[in-house]
Amino acid sequence: EAMKVLLPSLAGRGDFVARFMREIKVLANLDHPNIAALRTAFTANDQFVMVMEYVEGETLAQHLEKGPLSVPEALNYIDQVLSALSYAHGKHVIHRDIKPGNMMLTPQGVVKLMDFGLARSADEVGLTITGTTLGSLDYSSPEQVQSQPTDERSDLYSVGVSLYQMVTGQRMFSVTSSFSIMEAQIKQTPPPPIDIVPTIPKALSDVIMMAISKDPALRFQSADAFRNALSHVGEPARQPVSVVLSPAASAVASSTFTPAQPAVDPGFRVTDAMKSGSRTTRNLLLVLGAVLIAALLAGAAMYKSRQQGPQNVVAS
Repeated sequence: EAMKVLLPSLAGRGDFVARFMREIKVLANLDHPNIAALRTAFTANDQFVMVMEYVEGETLAQHLEKGPLSVPEALNYIDQVLSALSYAHGKHVIHRDIKPGNMMLTPQGVVKLMDFGLARSADEVGLTITGTTLGSLDYSSPEQVQSQPTDERSDLYSVGVSLYQMVTGQRMFSVTSSFSIMEAQIKQTPPPPIDIVPTIPKALSDVIMMAISKDPALRFQSADAFRNALSHVGEPARQPVSVVLSPAASAVASSTFTPAQPAVDPGFRVTDAMKSGSRTTRNLLLVLGAVLIAALLAGAAMYKSRQQGPQNVVAS
C-alpha cells in the first residue's frame, strides 16, 4: 500500500486541506480496476493521511520520455482511461486533471488513473476561484483555462490531448510560457496528428481532432462515445463484394476504371484492370478466329462443289 501525507507546512493552508479532503471523499465512492483505490484515511498528530493501493510501474509521462507509443499501445491505454472515466462520470465525478502524468502503467499493462485531488462531485460548487485555473495547462480544456463551468467533456478534451502526445511524441503546442499556452488552448488549432506522423491512421487522427475541439458541443459527448469511435480505428477495410460480369460488361468496367476515385477498393490495382481487359480481348479474338475459320471452311466447300458440277450441289 502507499501512503499519501499532507505535509505539516501545508496543513495550515485551507486550499490544500480542502483538496486533500475532497480527494478522500471522491475516492471513497469509486471502485474500478482502472482507478487507484483508497484503502482508508485518518489524521495523526495533526497530519492528514491517505492509505491507497500501491501501483507498481511508471507514469505514461515517464513512458513517453522514451518516444511516442505505437498506435495499438496508445489505443489500449486510452481505452482503459476512458473506461475509468465512463465509470467516474457515471458517479457524477469529473477528474479535471487528466494527463499522462496521472496515468500509472503497471508491468502487466494495466493503466490506473491517479490523483483525484481536483475532482469535483455533482454536489460541490464554487471550487474554482474566479480568475484562477485548475489542472495542468498543457492538457486543460479551453473552458478550464477561462475559468468557465466544466463538465465531463472537459475531461474528454484532456484525454484527446494526451492521446495526441502519445501517438506523435509531441505536445500539441510548442509554446512554453503559461500565457502562451492558455492563449493557444483557446484560439489555436494544432496540426492534425497525421501531419506529424504520416503513418497514423487517418481515422485516428480525425477522432483526436474531434476530441480536442474548442467547442464542447463538437466533442464526443461521453467517454463511451469516445471509446466506441476508437474501437473502429483498427478495423480492417471492408472487403469488396465479388461480382461476376459478362465479357461485354467486364470490358465496359475496365474501360471506365479511374484509379483516382476514392470509392475504389484499395486492393484493386491498375494492372488488375489491364489484365481484365487483356482477358476480354483474348476472348473476343478467339471468337473472331473461330468465325473466320468457319467462313473459310464454308467457302472452300462451296468452291469444291462448284468444281464438281451442278449435279453434286445439295440444296438445304
